[in-house]
Amino acid sequence: MSSWTDLKADTHRQYGRFSMAALAKGFLANRTFRVLVSLRLCQGVSRANPLARLMLPPCKLLHRLTTSLAAMDLPWRTTVGAGLALTHGWGLVVNQEARIGRNVTLFHGVTLGRRDRIAPSGERLVEYPVIEDEVFVGPHAVIIGGVTIGRGSRIAAGAVITEDVPAHSVVAGNPAAVVKSGCTPDVMNPAPLPAD
Repeated sequence: MSSWTDLKADTHRQYGRFSMAALAKGFLANRTFRVLVSLRLCQGVSRANPLARLMLPPCKLLHRLTTSLAAMDLPWRTTVGAGLALTHGWGLVVNQEARIGRNVTLFHGVTLGRRDRIAPSGERLVEYPVIEDEVFVGPHAVIIGGVTIGRGSRIAAGAVITEDVPAHSVVAGNPAAVVKSGCTPDVMNPAPLPAD
């Protein structure tokens, strides 16, 4: 999808609909939504024609400013699906190599981080998390390493995830454990998205 389509989905998640007025309101009045606008702007400009790419440095500066004012770390190069909702946002830290699916909700204090480990062969492995579609990640949850959080799962506040999470599961604790299977995804204002 294009950055514009992704931004329309992000706006729908925030306001339950897309309109230019809602987009403008979000950019002007909502510090976490402003981060999404600057992220999508950077991504769109980076994929544009060479002349338009001349705007990338000011866009990157804008993104740095918006993330700083929102007290979060969300690099503009991160792969982020359409319809991301950042709730509160304070202290959010996302590694650039993490991958975030569509209609995902991330709360304040969430960490999506890198894990380095040594394989039995002695090789150094560097791994990053993958968050599939419709995942809800509660406040201060920590997800590190090459784990996949399955579609429609819910991660409870404060959970520490270092292993894969099956789809449609509720996970809680440190270390995290599945406390419920077959759960319904928790997606407020899901953005209408085309099928895969």
